Amino acid sequence: MIINIEVFVELGVKLIEKLKISSDSIESIQTLVYILLLATGVTIGVLVIVWLERKISAGVQQRIGPEYAGPLGILQSLSDGIKLLTKEDTIPSRGDTWLFNIGPAMVVVPALTSFTVIPFGKDVILADIGTGVFFWIAVSSITPLGLLMAGYGSNNKYSFLGGLRAAAQSISYEIPLALCVLSISLLSGSLSTVDIVDNQSKYGICGWNIWRQPIGFIAFFISSLAECERLPFDLPEAEEESVAGYQTEYSGIKFGLFYVGSYPNLLVSSLFVTVLYLGGWDLPAIIYPGINQFFLSMNANHNVYLGAFEVVVNIIITSAKSYLFLFASILTRWTLPRVRIDQLLDLGWKFLLPVALGNLLLTASLQLLSLR
Repeated sequence: MIINIEVFVELGVKLIEKLKISSDSIESIQTLVYILLLATGVTIGVLVIVWLERKISAGVQQRIGPEYAGPLGILQSLSDGIKLLTKEDTIPSRGDTWLFNIGPAMVVVPALTSFTVIPFGKDVILADIGTGVFFWIAVSSITPLGLLMAGYGSNNKYSFLGGLRAAAQSISYEIPLALCVLSISLLSGSLSTVDIVDNQSKYGICGWNIWRQPIGFIAFFISSLAECERLPFDLPEAEEESVAGYQTEYSGIKFGLFYVGSYPNLLVSSLFVTVLYLGGWDLPAIIYPGINQFFLSMNANHNVYLGAFEVVVNIIITSAKSYLFLFASILTRWTLPRVRIDQLLDLGWKFLLPVALGNLLLTASLQLLSLR
């Protein structure tokens, strides 16, 4: 049975004409569909990350990990989410109800909004704005406000201390992170995430920014771990010092939002590592001529099939590269011990900030020399 795509397109056009749907309405519906697809993909990605972390951690510690909730324990994350939804949602009697309730949303929403400027492929991006990388920096800077709200609204000294720690940590490592991003922007001549990937793809794997910015990559990697509150930088919720930090008074779905919010943030960071340093969806172009020839020999509609295939391949490549970063962050969790709060701040202000600033100045100097 041969399915002609052009027939479906003509039927769709006739249906739209009969329903008298305006072009603005079509664009709104199309945007809504893209947002739903992106939200579904992010949700599945978070569930996969949680499952991967548990299985990789179990492998590092020579134990089994999740095994019985679904095949190989893949439904364990889903069962945990359902459990949190059914838990009682408590609010401290003397806490600030408004701040207590809005704190988790202020942590989750910026992480989810950041996905809109991430290119998963050549034309697979929700919002290709000219300042994509700084949009991410600006949006992620809202997160410390949510952490402070959660800590202050709980009316608990341990929660307040954890909120202050989290805000101080986030602010300390946002500056080196932004300087590393600015270095990549200078090197690429653009703030657009799509342009940054296109600039790297000109020379294949040899043009990836990880070879041209090794110092910036290391600083970005460390800053990303600290921004996501991953070990060894999970001071805001250090159990032996501040109970559970700003999450101490939270339960049910609000606690689940904090728990879930850290994983989208980690996924966003890994995707930006891929976009900024690992060439994004770019892959050595050796295989593409063979693929193109294969679709040319199939039928006259090779352009449609080739375009769809390239989109799928681009998404797979971007996801595979990002999960390499996730794997490294999970191994780091079980390799390095937790640092003290003074060591964490010293690392951010006395080491990473000068290194990132020096890398930016060196990049700017080389760019100026190349223009002469």
